[in-house]
Amino acid sequence: MAIRTTRTTDGGSTPDGPSRSDGVSPGLPGSTAPSDREVHPVDELPPPVKLFTTGLQHVAAMYAGVVAPPLIVGAGVGLAPADLALLISASLFTAGLATLLQTLGVWRIGARLPFVNGVSFAGVAPMLAIAEEHGPKDALPVVFGAVIVAGILCLLAAPYFCKLIRYFPPVVQGTVITLIGVSLLPVAVNWARGGSPSAPGYGSVRAIGLAAVTLTAVVLCNKLLRGFWQQLSLLIGLAIGTALAFPLRLADFGAVGDAKVFALPSPFHFGAPVFDAAAIASLCIVMVVSMTESTADMLALGQIVDREADERTLAAGLRADGLATAVSPVFNGFAASAFAQNIGLVALTGIRSRFTVAAGGAILVLLGLFPVLGSLVSLVPPPVLGGAGIVLFGTVAASGIRTLAEAGMEPGAHTILVSVSLGVGIIPIAAPTFYDAFPEAVRTLMHSGISAGCVAAVLLNLLFHHVGAARKSTGSGDPAVSPASPS
Repeated sequence: MAIRTTRTTDGGSTPDGPSRSDGVSPGLPGSTAPSDREVHPVDELPPPVKLFTTGLQHVAAMYAGVVAPPLIVGAGVGLAPADLALLISASLFTAGLATLLQTLGVWRIGARLPFVNGVSFAGVAPMLAIAEEHGPKDALPVVFGAVIVAGILCLLAAPYFCKLIRYFPPVVQGTVITLIGVSLLPVAVNWARGGSPSAPGYGSVRAIGLAAVTLTAVVLCNKLLRGFWQQLSLLIGLAIGTALAFPLRLADFGAVGDAKVFALPSPFHFGAPVFDAAAIASLCIVMVVSMTESTADMLALGQIVDREADERTLAAGLRADGLATAVSPVFNGFAASAFAQNIGLVALTGIRSRFTVAAGGAILVLLGLFPVLGSLVSLVPPPVLGGAGIVLFGTVAASGIRTLAEAGMEPGAHTILVSVSLGVGIIPIAAPTFYDAFPEAVRTLMHSGISAGCVAAVLLNLLFHHVGAARKSTGSGDPAVSPASPS
């Protein structure tokens, strides 16, 4: 249930009621709040058991997305199994550090929202292209050098990039949030079939049936359970699906037996970073796309947890993305970016505390340091994740539709903006090869339905509500076209 908020002078909002004893306004570093304000649900600290279980639930939702990029890139550069395992552990470790930075924050770095960071999938194709150009032996140092520069770019650009919020009124936010959910649904469908065409039983009745059972279990748990157990409906559904996967031969303990118990990250294990101009340009473009998606995700999350993501919050979140990205290569990790599936989990469970996601970040760090623990989480087969993913990603899309309903969808500019933006965003989902003939910079931007639709929505909003006479005729009093929060 949403709580009543009071507008502050800096464009943010704080909840009515008694406040924290330290007088610091939650989520806004350095600001003060009157003594009659209560703790916002985002800043509530759950009891230890709930903290761990809900944090583990976030890890289960994002695990496959974290390990997929290093698996693909590692295979592309021909890493031996031991080095591939190290690359995966490094991705888990750095994702955990990035998530802790986002949720807990340091100075003006970190959104201080239940915001999960992990390895950006947008960089996989450019990194594979770098591997082809420089050869397997020299590819990773070149990739890591480019990632470091891209992270520094994000860190420096954050205070300026966040000002784009004035071009994200509710109608644009609702469109982008809907696209986030719709863009992720094909991922869930692919997981439900088995995750990869090369996987045993891909597309079989067993795999899809297991996904359907998991989906049913999550829905029934959400319907029949109450309180704390209802909030764990996703984790319970994953457990039921995984238990059924063993007799169906869709899961096994082989990975657990082969995993090391402990592995300390080795800085620059694959060699010192190499700074190549072409590689840097490619990864910087990817970083701009990731910044666009992170901005959209923070706006979506702000709507869900009832704490607006204003300029200050966006800048802090983007700084965390940039710093985490710049530091990740030291520990053999890749670029850090937002994980939208976890936004769906926040919406599904109603648990808005950023400390639950921080607990998930701590678990990710442990999984990176203790590969044997990571192998236990990897027991959850893709069909089980697919069944749960349909609920998660569908919940994100539903949140976007709700935001659009609140913004108003009267015929005219709003209808054109939403319809065209959704159409542009769905093109790369419906036809993944649609932009293959275009230059690499265009492909990088437009192959993501989220970024493509986001750019279209912002440009159409500029056309209808900010250019010339259109801006004057609209007026600032219309809540559907006014900025989500004042600059």
